[in-house]
Amino acid sequence: MQVAKNFESELQHVTEFWSPRVVGRVNDRYIKVAKLKGEFVWHKHDNEDELFYVVK
Repeated sequence: MQVAKNFESELQHVTEFWSPRVVGRVNDRYIKVAKLKGEFVWHKHDNEDELFYVVK
């Protein structure tokens, strides 16, 4: 799997809201993009870290 070079271009392939798409991997971690709409309900994963990079 190739690492995404441009998040915005990868987001063009996402057609549904709240449906993450894997676009790459770094070591044993996935890189995902998703389109969100409406309110985001904050939550946590006890055994994972998440990073949110907001494009728009």
